[in-house]
Amino acid sequence: MTPYQRWTLRTEHTSYTVRLSPDGAWAELDAWGPHGVETGPSALDRSHRTHFITPADAAPAEYLPYGLRPFTGAELVAARPGGERGVWWDFEGAEAAEGSLRLAFTDDVLGLRTVLCYETVPGTDVILRWTEHTASRELRLERLDSAAVNVPVTNEARLTYLTGQWSQEFQRTQLDLTRGTFTMGSTQGVPGHAYAPWLAVQDATTDDAPAYGVALEWPGNWHITAEAEPGGAIRVRAGRVPHEGAVALAPGATLTTPRLACAFSPDGLDGLSRVWHRYDRHLTGERLRRTRKVLYNSWEATGFDVDAAGQLELAKAAADIGAELFVVDDGWFTGREDDTGGLGDWYPDPAAFPQGFDRFVDEVRGLGLDFGLWVEPEAVSPGSRLHAEHPDWVYRIDDRPARLVRNQLLLDLGRTDVQDFVIGTLDRLLGTYDIGYLKWDMNRPPTERGRPGAGHADLDAEHVAGYLRVLDHLRSAHPDVTVEGCAGGGARIDHATLARTDVVWPSDNTAPLDRLRVQYGFLHAHAPHVMSSWVTDAPGVFDPRPRTLAFRFVNAMCGVLGIGADLRAWSAEQRTEAARWIARYKDVREVLHHGDVRLLGSPADSTCGVQFDFGDRTVVAALSTGRLDGAPLVPGRPDRLRLRALEPAAHYRDTATGTTYGGAHLLHYGLPFTWSRDHDADLVVLTRQ
Repeated sequence: MTPYQRWTLRTEHTSYTVRLSPDGAWAELDAWGPHGVETGPSALDRSHRTHFITPADAAPAEYLPYGLRPFTGAELVAARPGGERGVWWDFEGAEAAEGSLRLAFTDDVLGLRTVLCYETVPGTDVILRWTEHTASRELRLERLDSAAVNVPVTNEARLTYLTGQWSQEFQRTQLDLTRGTFTMGSTQGVPGHAYAPWLAVQDATTDDAPAYGVALEWPGNWHITAEAEPGGAIRVRAGRVPHEGAVALAPGATLTTPRLACAFSPDGLDGLSRVWHRYDRHLTGERLRRTRKVLYNSWEATGFDVDAAGQLELAKAAADIGAELFVVDDGWFTGREDDTGGLGDWYPDPAAFPQGFDRFVDEVRGLGLDFGLWVEPEAVSPGSRLHAEHPDWVYRIDDRPARLVRNQLLLDLGRTDVQDFVIGTLDRLLGTYDIGYLKWDMNRPPTERGRPGAGHADLDAEHVAGYLRVLDHLRSAHPDVTVEGCAGGGARIDHATLARTDVVWPSDNTAPLDRLRVQYGFLHAHAPHVMSSWVTDAPGVFDPRPRTLAFRFVNAMCGVLGIGADLRAWSAEQRTEAARWIARYKDVREVLHHGDVRLLGSPADSTCGVQFDFGDRTVVAALSTGRLDGAPLVPGRPDRLRLRALEPAAHYRDTATGTTYGGAHLLHYGLPFTWSRDHDADLVVLTRQ
């Protein structure tokens, strides 16, 4: 019999073992890795007798409150109103079942019961963790993280995370953390453009070292903090960040924290990305079977200059090249001549659609296209009718000025009446017109975030709950409508949003080389079937080097293909080429959206690509990122792209050229390419013989 209690959760390929600490009333990590890693002495079993800190401070604890863990970072800080902070709990008991575990701890003096919750996700290597806090008397929670994750690195740790700004989201960034604390997050009411709520941890050796990952399921304020502790451990804490700095917990109430998804792969960052992709597919559920249609969006062609004649001209051109869906973006509703008005008054502009919006939608559908519409339900323009009728619906602080961001204010979606208005608006639009696609945008973070008379309301959590309530309503009341999530690009992409939408918009930047870097980072964390990507005429913002139409298409085909260019300005040759690419995309769309993904190189390499494997087909999107001008790069530059995970003894036939390759050849030498100014991308489809 072991001297302590121990529980093991098993996913498809991994084990996660938790034990009750022999030193005190807390749970700590015993082992995490491939099946069988739990057999033997724990790699995290470090001395608990470190000078000047307590055993709890040195422990690889799963979750500890301030009080028990006073020095090295606590996940829970609680107190009675006006009282001293601190929780000292006792272990109450465990509930263990197949794929789940609940560990309960109580502090009878304070009046708090905390349950650490674990749940495996079938068919994946993801474990979900969260906590439930129940009060028997009024309490104040100043920190309420979801979980702590201990990573058994052998030397210093390498952190990989996704950074950026508007138009430059999801930039893969790395940091070697020897000692000290690293933290990232957002207080903008959404995950934000600056950081994605996702982190990977490895030994600081190569990207192929075993990788541990976490991702927070929360579309509001958040943080992820990693600390290299004195004993050599890496401990990651993650959770939501209350806007008010603390949350009041009433007697008898239970607060449930957001779920933290924890993942492991022995195959490095590339293998970890496939774990996350499978989890995204799990979240998509039955909707994964739907074909994600080739989209045309009119924004970059017309901006706010929206009228029926111009939109129909674009729709006809889009249908001619093979698009399957036409989306009218911003500018279709009353008062929306520019970004200074109209938000909140969600009625089609009769001047723009003189024969009626329903007639316009029918004409688009008559071209064989599905129809979609852009909305920004959380926003309101100060001059709108909605704001005049309900000025109390916006976030505001009494006796303080209302600050405009992007010439608009933000509705308090935490209010039930505001939620009901948004639901009613969307129901009206979807019920009145034949709309099959809805793009939900959000371009304005909360600034003066107050609700006069609401007391100590948990505004961030209430807004998140309202947002998710509306999305859940869309899913149940309009199950056939495809929903796209957008927030000024990629500012609100997390697992809670992905579970309720069909695709997300990673960035407003559609320039070819800029977008390549965005998508490279995005695919580390999320699957291709949720990544909306357009072909446009946009020049580079951060990397202005020109690329061909082929490059733009091959890059966009690595996700859900869309077109956003002004097709009226394209030549007949460009339209013909576009039609060919769209036809090729439709032929391999199943492989791209359901296959295993491998990132081949990076945008920093002269040639990079993405490999998709599904059934007996392998699709390789290959892209030349090197300079194409000047000797010795003219007239062409030969290069090769080594593939992965093929059968060395098998043969693979290029369906376009008829060339047959041995698997060993493709693994060792790679696919050959000869790049030039006019040939900087290719899509190769291989069939295993």
